[in-house]
Amino acid sequence: MANTFLTPKTIISGSGALKDAAIHIRNAGRKPLIITDATMVKLNNTALLEKILKENDTDYVLFPQVNSEPDDIIVKKATEVYKNENCDFLIALGGGSPIDTAKAVSILLSSDEPLSSYMGKQIDISRPNLIAIPTTAGTGSEATRFTIINDTKTKVKMLLSGACLIPDLAIIDPLFTISAPKSVTSHTGIDALCHALESYTSRKSQPLSDTFALSALKRIFRNLELCYNDGSNEEARIQMSLAAIEAGISFNNSSVTIVHGMSRPLGALFHVPHGLSNAMLLKDCMEYVVDGAYDRFATVSRELGFSDTQDDKKAAMIFLEKLNELLDHLNVPTMSEFGIKKEEYFNNIEKMANDAYASGSPSNTIKRIDVDDMVKLYQKIYR
Repeated sequence: MANTFLTPKTIISGSGALKDAAIHIRNAGRKPLIITDATMVKLNNTALLEKILKENDTDYVLFPQVNSEPDDIIVKKATEVYKNENCDFLIALGGGSPIDTAKAVSILLSSDEPLSSYMGKQIDISRPNLIAIPTTAGTGSEATRFTIINDTKTKVKMLLSGACLIPDLAIIDPLFTISAPKSVTSHTGIDALCHALESYTSRKSQPLSDTFALSALKRIFRNLELCYNDGSNEEARIQMSLAAIEAGISFNNSSVTIVHGMSRPLGALFHVPHGLSNAMLLKDCMEYVVDGAYDRFATVSRELGFSDTQDDKKAAMIFLEKLNELLDHLNVPTMSEFGIKKEEYFNNIEKMANDAYASGSPSNTIKRIDVDDMVKLYQKIYR
C-alpha cells in the first residue's frame, strides 16, 4: 500500500535559526500578524522576532492575547485584527497554542463558516503564508496538519485537520526553549514523547513515520531529563527541539492514539494544559494497551538499548519500566494536585469517554478501544 508523507516546505533548525531565516520571513509577505501570548512578550522572545523584522524593514502587528487553551473566540478576534490591519501573512511564536491559533485564523480567513463546521472534514483552503516559531520542545504543531481549538459552546476540543494547515516555514531555534521553566520543559517534552510513542504504536504507522518516531524517542530519553535538570544545557535543548519536530512529523503522517484522545476532554473541561494532561494519562494508558502491541513496544525497547531479549512481552515491559522511571523524575502532578475536584471529575467521566471516542484518536490504537475501556481508565487514573 502506498503512503503519503507530509512535512513543512522548509525547516530551519539549530542555533541561530531565527537570524538565518530572515530572508525567508521577508519573502513571505509585506506585513505579518504575529500571533503569540503575554509570556512571550514578558520573556522578550517577541522582541527577538521584532528586531529581525525591523532590520528587514518589515511592518508587523503583534497579537499577544492567546491563552494556554485557545478557543474559537480568540481565533475570531485575531482574524478580525488581521483583516483590520491589512496583514498579508501569519507568524506564530510560542508553544502549541499560538501555532494552533494561527492555523485556525488561516481557516477563518478563507471562509465565513464557523470553525465547528470543519470538524470531521479534511480541510482544503487557500491561505496566506504561515510561519511557525516554536518556543517549547514538545507540541510539534510547527510540523503538523492539525489544530486543536476549544468550542466554547459545546466545551469540546475541536480537532481540525488538513494538509493545507502545515506551516510553510518552521524555525526551530533552541534559543527560545532555554527560557522555558522546568514544568513547561517537563510537560512539553512528555507531549513529544507521546507523539512519538503513539505514532509508532498506531495502526496507521508507516515506514517513514516509524523512522522519525524512533529517532525522536532516542533523543527524548537521552536529553529530556538533562533539560529538566539544567535548562541552560544548549546541546540538550537542541536535541529536544529536533525530537519535537521529528515526533510532530511522525504523528502527522500516522496518528496519535488513546492518550491524545483522552487528553483533549480533560483539557476542555478542566483547563489542564495539553502537555500536562498527556503526561497525567501516559503511564496508565500505555500499560493498558501494551498487550495489543508487544512487538512494537519491544522494538522501541531494543532500539533505545533497554533490552536485548527476543521475548517481545519481556522487552515491552522493560520499556514501560524505563518510561515510568522517566515520568517519575519529571515530577508530573496528579489530577488532585493540579486542583481537579474528584466529584466533578467523576461526574464528567461519561462525557469525557464519549468525547474522546468521537475524536477518532483512540480507534487508531492497535488494541481495540471502546467507550467502556476509557470510562474504566478515567476512573483508574484519578489520583
